[in-house]
Amino acid sequence: MDYISVAMSWPARLVCAAILCCAVSMGTPVAAQQVDAAGDRPVPEKTLEGTPEAPGKVDIQPVARDDEIRQRIADILETTSWFGEPEVSVREGIVFLQGTTESDESRQWAGDLANNTEGVVAVVNQIEVRPGTVWNFDPAFEVLNDLARNVVRMLPLIVVALVVTAISWIIARFTVGGLRGRLQARSLSPLLREVIARAGGILVMLVGVYLVLRIAGLTQLAFTVVGGTGLIGLALGIAFRDITENFLASLFLSLQQPFREGDLVEVASVTGYVQRLTSRTTVLLTLDGNQVQVPNATVFKSTIRNFTSNPNRREDFVVGIGYEDSISRAQDVVLKVLAEHPAVLAEPEPLVLVENLGSATVNLRVYFWLDGARHSWVKVKSSVIRLVKRAFQDAGISLPDEAREVTFPHGVPVRMVESAGAAEPGRPVGAQPEAEPETVATRAEAGLQSEAGEIKDQARKSWTPGENLLTRASTKDHG
Repeated sequence: MDYISVAMSWPARLVCAAILCCAVSMGTPVAAQQVDAAGDRPVPEKTLEGTPEAPGKVDIQPVARDDEIRQRIADILETTSWFGEPEVSVREGIVFLQGTTESDESRQWAGDLANNTEGVVAVVNQIEVRPGTVWNFDPAFEVLNDLARNVVRMLPLIVVALVVTAISWIIARFTVGGLRGRLQARSLSPLLREVIARAGGILVMLVGVYLVLRIAGLTQLAFTVVGGTGLIGLALGIAFRDITENFLASLFLSLQQPFREGDLVEVASVTGYVQRLTSRTTVLLTLDGNQVQVPNATVFKSTIRNFTSNPNRREDFVVGIGYEDSISRAQDVVLKVLAEHPAVLAEPEPLVLVENLGSATVNLRVYFWLDGARHSWVKVKSSVIRLVKRAFQDAGISLPDEAREVTFPHGVPVRMVESAGAAEPGRPVGAQPEAEPETVATRAEAGLQSEAGEIKDQARKSWTPGENLLTRASTKDHG
């Protein structure tokens, strides 16, 4: 204690006394009670309400007085008209805000305003946010106003975008027309030429869309649109799988040309003359005059029989002779008929072969070739069968009926008749069978010429949907 008393000499004591005097004169609180602005009575302690905020910098000598701060903040709050009955009180640089408002943003704004006011130490924000009315359309009107202002600001960009789009569309049209003209001289199918031309036009339009998005400042969206074009095409291909499959099949069929317009083909168990190949189906006119549309995917995956690609066609039929007749003699008789027939071709040569041994007959199969472009194989076959029967009758070769004659075991033939000498039904007893006419074609056979021309004429008169993608067959080709 002696050392402390010595150390605190009279200069040190003067400094301490000066500090205490300054503290008292500047109003530094030294007790648990506060003093009001008049300084004549103590202010009881008060519990502060509201959200406490971080206090600002506390000046020892405040620049603005409390009443000036209060007046300034109150004037600003009333000017905004965002607050209902705003009240501002300031004590020792601490601002107390009271009143009501309609949004949290306004309440926060009032607190920030008071906090940024010169001379404010802290802010106690007691402003209450009152719920808005249900039928308040102000937010909607504000959004519409914002949209209107944005549209006005974007008018120059919209005009430029429309101009670029129009120019891109014009260039795309010229591109499609130019590609069509350039590809016309090439040996490509009409569908492939159209696909290439339209692909060029779509590419030009995509470039135009990309430029429009770049001008609008949507660079990322532009890359997304350009990069997502393939994904969009894949998604559409999956969604419209059948349509896409038929379209691709029509493209391949138009490239390969397995048949031409007017060819007689058999595809998917349908036989008919090809009318046209569209982007979805292959249209056939059957031999009985019916129009059939086969999906191109089915045509592409099916076995196609083209009867017109090779005009020569082989026909055959079976004829049975009796066991007592000579097989070689019967073969010679049939070969003579075939050699003399004007519609039967000499090359490839006709054949008469033994098919099998039936219960009452030896069955011979007759093969012959004809020109399908000139003759109808149905009519020629009818004519040959009729003439072979006449030749067998003239040569005395029997044509037994398997239903009336049966060969028992050990090769013993037995004819089943009602009575001896009974004649065939419809013929008098002892009368010879009526001979077949010698003409190559009878009136019932209506000539031997092919009916392809008549059917094609019907096809031209009939209504056929879609654009034809096939090459037209020449006039000499018939089916």
